[in-house]
This record gives sequence, structure tokens and C-alpha cells, in this order.
Amino acid sequence: MRVIAGSARRLLLKTVEGMDTRPTQDRIKETLFNMINNDVYGASFLDLFAGSGGIGIEALSRGAKDAVFIDHGARQIACIRENLKTTRLEEKAQVLNSDVISGLKMLERNGRKFDLIFMDPPYDHDLEKHVLEALKDSSLIDEDTLLIVEASLGTDFSWAGPMGYEIVRSKEYKTNKHVFLMKAVEN
Repeated sequence: MRVIAGSARRLLLKTVEGMDTRPTQDRIKETLFNMINNDVYGASFLDLFAGSGGIGIEALSRGAKDAVFIDHGARQIACIRENLKTTRLEEKAQVLNSDVISGLKMLERNGRKFDLIFMDPPYDHDLEKHVLEALKDSSLIDEDTLLIVEASLGTDFSWAGPMGYEIVRSKEYKTNKHVFLMKAVEN
């Protein structure tokens, strides 16, 4: 796994050993960032279920103002910190060793707000639904925040509209997809 573009371009990133994480493949990461490229520069980025931190690091490399990485587990946190050090992006990063919901509550108490939120939860456990439920009335997001969920192809998002989100885009790959959501604007 490598950084594709920006200040840390071509630097290799470590991944967490074992089957607990599935790093986003480089070609899928490149497609994702081609789709959001205009939104990244100067943005505050939140990487949930961050694993090795590859997505948030890519955002920082491409000019995001700052990034927060949340994952739970010593191996994941050590990997994220090592990758931030390798890319010399640690000054712009905050790493939280926490379950995602507790991490979100802490960030909210600290008055944070994000322009882009990416999450890659373990597939087929409805974790994305729980996170979006926690975010829907949160001060961490507003109508301009773009939320991106990486999920298995079969993941159903029919609940997103009734929950108050609008699916603005979806991109399918061979085995997974990215679903782009924003808070639905009330008329």
C-alpha cells in the first residue's frame, strides 16, 4: 500500500497484520480521491475505523488541513502513528484509540467539525448505520459535510433517507462500494 499523490506521494505505508483490517486497495483509493479531489484541499478530514490510516494519510498528502484517525486497538494505533511518521504528516494528525462512537462523542465535546468523513467499518455488521445514527444530530457535521462509507456490495442503505441523509453518489467495484451521503436539506 502506498500514498498515491501529494506531498507524501509514492511513500509505502505499513498495514496491520492479520485479518482485522482490510486496507483499501490502491486502485480503489485512487478512484475515490479522483471523485473527491476538489473537496480535500483545506478540509478537516475524519477517518473512522482507520486501520492503517491510509485514507486519512492520503487526504493529508493531498492538502487536507488536518485529519483525525479513530480506531480501537494497539496494533492499529501503532500502525497509524508509524505511517504518519513515515509520511511526515504527524503534525496535522490526531490519533484516537477508541471505539468510534466514544471517539465521536469526545470530538463533539471538543467542538470539532469536519468537512469530510470516511468510514470503512467491518462489513455486514450494520456499523455504518450506528455511526450515521450517532452523527445525524451531531455538531461534528453540517449540510456541507460529505460522508463516505466503504461497504460490501450487498449492504443496503435504504434506511439512509428516513434517517435524514441523502445518497448523493455511489460507486461500485468488484467486491465493495463507496456510498456518498450528506445530511438531507430540510425545505
